[in-house]
Amino acid sequence: MQPAILHLQNVTKQFSENTSPAVDNVSFILQQGDVLGLLGPSGCGKTTLLRLIAGFERLPTGTIKIGEQIVSNNSIFIPVEQRDIGVVFQDYALFPHLNVEENVTFGLRNISKQQIQKRVAEVLALVRLAGLEKRYPYELSGGQQQRVALARALAPQPQLMLLDEPLSNLDIQVRLQLREEVRDILKAAGTSAIFVTHDQEEALAISDIVGVMRQGHLEQIGTPEEIYTHPASRFVAEFVTQANFLSASRQGNVWETEVGCFELPANYINNLGEIMIRQEDLILTPATDAPVFIRTRRFLGREYQYCLQTPSGKEIHVRTTTDMALPVGTRVQISIVGDAVKVFPQGIKE
Repeated sequence: MQPAILHLQNVTKQFSENTSPAVDNVSFILQQGDVLGLLGPSGCGKTTLLRLIAGFERLPTGTIKIGEQIVSNNSIFIPVEQRDIGVVFQDYALFPHLNVEENVTFGLRNISKQQIQKRVAEVLALVRLAGLEKRYPYELSGGQQQRVALARALAPQPQLMLLDEPLSNLDIQVRLQLREEVRDILKAAGTSAIFVTHDQEEALAISDIVGVMRQGHLEQIGTPEEIYTHPASRFVAEFVTQANFLSASRQGNVWETEVGCFELPANYINNLGEIMIRQEDLILTPATDAPVFIRTRRFLGREYQYCLQTPSGKEIHVRTTTDMALPVGTRVQISIVGDAVKVFPQGIKE
């Protein structure tokens, strides 16, 4: 196992006595070379946590260690410039009066001019901007400007990179391309990183480890596969997978819902619950006597997205391949793929 590059223990930050903590008792370890995607809705505390790690905010409770050094606790506070980190912001934060080369050079200190030139050439090649050294930010696209910001942060070879929603200001196509490039760049540089985002797909695609935050708490941390296939709470299941939830009652191994019955292992304590089914795990079969009908169908290129309506008026969303298109109004029988169903206690969203 790689050594830990970042260790947070019981990190808590409260801005006012009259409000809940923005970050509440967060602990985790990030291994050397890993990319952690910090995911959650607006206001969940992920940016505050990033600012505490960077040193932009003081830490009243808990401990933050980068490498072997404690950088924050209730008695120690190492300033930002001494933490050996690189930071990339949402708005690029480039100097408009400096060209690409000068922007990247800005963070390099205490090395010779020849070493600076070599390092600038290395990082510009890494972010695929070689040949654009003399251009100014206004002469670059949004994606190119963000690559310059990334190159500037990487140039001093920090132990840890912190990226605060760096792609959110970009057009969707640029975003999709650049998120792959950012991961490749970080891996090529061998740099550990924390990537803050509210985009579920982005977090799953770019990260080795995903941490899901809610109301200041770290709700779950694990690999993208673990987070997606084994959500630890209803909130994680709903936020990350955008799954469907159906009220259900148990009779032995069978859970009864308004759209049908599903057999599950009898290892649940409660007889009432909510069944979670991901959109892609549902199979639709036309059946004239089925209780569910197709209300809308949307073509999304590689798949169809259906919105079904149940007898109670509840909506169920389904994604299928484009092999067969079912007309709007069709009554359908619902079945599921394998053991894709999970049960959560009824009415509990924590």
